[in-house]
Amino acid sequence: MTVAAVILAASTESALADVEGLPRVRRLADVAWSGGAVPIVVVSPDPDGSVATALAGAPVVLAEPAPDEGGPVAQIARGIDVAKKSVRDTHAALIWPARLVWVGPETVNSLIESHGTAGSTMLRPGFDGEPGWPVVLPLAHLETLRGLEAARMPHELIEDLLAAGVPQKIIELGDPGVTHDASTARVGLPPYVGPPGPPAGHVYEWGAQVADEPEDDPLEGPALAPFEPAASGD
Repeated sequence: MTVAAVILAASTESALADVEGLPRVRRLADVAWSGGAVPIVVVSPDPDGSVATALAGAPVVLAEPAPDEGGPVAQIARGIDVAKKSVRDTHAALIWPARLVWVGPETVNSLIESHGTAGSTMLRPGFDGEPGWPVVLPLAHLETLRGLEAARMPHELIEDLLAAGVPQKIIELGDPGVTHDASTARVGLPPYVGPPGPPAGHVYEWGAQVADEPEDDPLEGPALAPFEPAASGD
């Protein structure tokens, strides 16, 4: 199943804040790509083109934000709509506030893998018993999301989805980056623990014996999509 990453930056300053030598949204786009998220959409203001410059060469679509009066819910929906337009088979989206800069690609991959067996259940990564981000929202719940109040902040929107009957599962992945944002330096993060077992449960692999044999013609990685801003009004 195709799971998009929707990275949300409320301001140019947030999008471009330095994280170990990289602009914040570029770092997150690289992590999302490494973890297997496709497509990757960054929703951010970009009045002078500096965010587009930071993302140049990355397999990312930069989406113009929805009108401010729509609140965070409109920005999330905007990112999902752009993702659906980019890849028609998108089944779910990782809702990712840009301040969560320390999430690892293994966490992204584990969430995507878990979505494959979770159906319409909303997934949240956990660390030390606390739920975090990014949240996997199956697109079956997109219209429920659209109906939520504009004034609600992202963590409140998740609570509202639960109140509306959207099922949720918290997966302990041992990644402190899911609960510790950019206000914590990397050196201040608790140690990475790692999940206690396969996040999606044990899966018997078809053709496991064949997979152990060397490939005569190894697969090449996907080509990087060119950066292009999403059209206004989509």
